[in-house]
Amino acid sequence: MKQKVLDTIRKYKLIENGDKIVLGVSGGPDSIAMLDIFKDLRNILGFKIYVCHVNHMIRGQDAMNDQKYVEQYCKKNQIEFFTKNINVVEIANKQKIGTEEAGRNARYQFFEEVLKNTGANKIATAHNKNDNAETVLMHLLRGSGLSGLKGINPIRNNKYIKPLIECERQEIENYCKEKNLNPCIDKTNFENTYTRNKIRNVVIPYIKNQFNPNIIETLTRLSEVVSNEDEFIEKIINKEFNRLVLLQNDEQIDLNLKEFNLLDNVIKSRMILFVVKKIFGSVNGIEKVNITEIINLCEKNIGNKFLKPNKNLKVLIKNKRISFLKIF
Repeated sequence: MKQKVLDTIRKYKLIENGDKIVLGVSGGPDSIAMLDIFKDLRNILGFKIYVCHVNHMIRGQDAMNDQKYVEQYCKKNQIEFFTKNINVVEIANKQKIGTEEAGRNARYQFFEEVLKNTGANKIATAHNKNDNAETVLMHLLRGSGLSGLKGINPIRNNKYIKPLIECERQEIENYCKEKNLNPCIDKTNFENTYTRNKIRNVVIPYIKNQFNPNIIETLTRLSEVVSNEDEFIEKIINKEFNRLVLLQNDEQIDLNLKEFNLLDNVIKSRMILFVVKKIFGSVNGIEKVNITEIINLCEKNIGNKFLKPNKNLKVLIKNKRISFLKIF
């Protein structure tokens, strides 16, 4: 498995000599296997590692045991260790979001803190091939567009890396047994409270048993095909954006309205998402209905018209331009 991870690193150019990498380590099989492999690879590839662990304050003593386990592993292997207790349930209630989302946000905020404080340049998480298949299926069930079916990218923004993305969960568990790592087991992974757990514990086993025993590999191939096609479309969008853009800064992007209206609707839709992502760093909750409304607004082009798809974005048609404005 170590060789497979090394091959993945080289295939996607996840790590370069001199990198400083923050590893998100929960103490479970995936992250402990990643940590153990990175411990051995750091001298071979010439990078440094730091370990981050977040206690979500949900599982009481079990969570404390996970924290101690990761800390002891790091101490034994002389790896810098950072930990933080975060009351995820309290955050979820305050922000009126799910605990799963709150936990993810909290983890990445802490990872970014450690990255900044240590001068690191990359963050590694232990998502595997099964996680990717589950993500694809989850997005499919939610009616995602093409981008959602890409699954989990091995590398994003040249910063967030997934070195275990081509390893199956069973391989990882076998590695932990072979190395006598005795990772921690989060019992909440077996509770079908969250959508992902239901897909992992109910939907995929049912599909394996009734329809396709190789469903993980099938969904992996689908994500690879979609990723390649999406990458091709993204190149077209980037080229068209450079042709249409009239103004671009951190708070506003203006496009040539006439040229925008001549585009195919598929390109228009992707262009809108492309522009929003440039301004906000993400698609910022823009949905299909918002995209349709913006396209219709551009086509009508009567007087000074605008839309506010959400509280942070204003789309204005004026002076033969379509303006995307960040609202404060």
